[in-house]
Amino acid sequence: MPRAVIADQFGPPKVYELRELPQRNLCAGEVRVAIKAAGISYVDVLTAEGRYQVKPPLPFCPGSEAAGVVTELGEGTARFALGDEVVMSGWGGLFAEEAILPEQSLHAVPAGMDFAEAAVFPVSFATAWYALVDRGQLKPGETLLVLGAGGATGQAAVQVGKHLGAQVIASASSEQKRELALAAGADAVIEARAENWREQVKQASAGRPVDVVFDPVGGDETDPAFRCLGWGGRHLVIGFPGGIAALRTNLPLLKGASLVGVDIRQFGELEPARSAGNRAEIFRLASQGVLRPAIAKCYPFEQFREAMANAASGASAGRIVLTMG
Repeated sequence: MPRAVIADQFGPPKVYELRELPQRNLCAGEVRVAIKAAGISYVDVLTAEGRYQVKPPLPFCPGSEAAGVVTELGEGTARFALGDEVVMSGWGGLFAEEAILPEQSLHAVPAGMDFAEAAVFPVSFATAWYALVDRGQLKPGETLLVLGAGGATGQAAVQVGKHLGAQVIASASSEQKRELALAAGADAVIEARAENWREQVKQASAGRPVDVVFDPVGGDETDPAFRCLGWGGRHLVIGFPGGIAALRTNLPLLKGASLVGVDIRQFGELEPARSAGNRAEIFRLASQGVLRPAIAKCYPFEQFREAMANAASGASAGRIVLTMG
């Protein structure tokens, strides 16, 4: 029987264990997938610990993105055949060897991607696209400042920003992460949390103010980043693993700037047609080789606790992946 990472209460990785999944028959419109790889993000671990802003029901199996092979088709399905390689995303349930999902939630693995790359592609790149295109309205020639550029959504934002024609400045905490950002297409990199951080931003932008800030970090990095914005600038709030920032409200007024929330989960729920259109576009670009995630390390499924701890630390440059089978 297939196994899954499950716990009866929220907590750190040590409270989770591998359990066998009960088998069930498919309903109409569903597809059974043998999972080959699952991505682990900071949000996955945060949710598993019960510290995310929305708590899923218990018992809980973490995992929001994965890739695998179609093994069974329910009545009325027509988009896929047995043996097709597919990518999936969901609200938990994918740290497992098998998943049953509605057919419409699956996409074909982009050409040229292996299972590990495909598993970590949809969520971070869909988030970056929604943030920069829909919420930030980033235009060619504008300057984009990406915080946390070595992380999942940060690295995606660098690639999406370059594709949209922006000048991209990437802020990252380690030399390895800054090298990853340059490889992803950043025009300049700066050292996160450096004492002269704002001066580095000015030098990287040739003294011009920033048009858009992509902020998946929060905490102490939000205020100085907002202060780098020019007139009409947009500060995109993606997440806040560094803590919830306190921003002085006179700053948006003086700069004519906007603080813009980016919630990819609610976007998918409340605007499904637009969300599907965005996903179709990022998958098209991935098949052309324009967008591609970077993998830091793959762990065997049985080492899920170590993998979750690595993802939670934020130390790795690139994505952490569980591999099954």
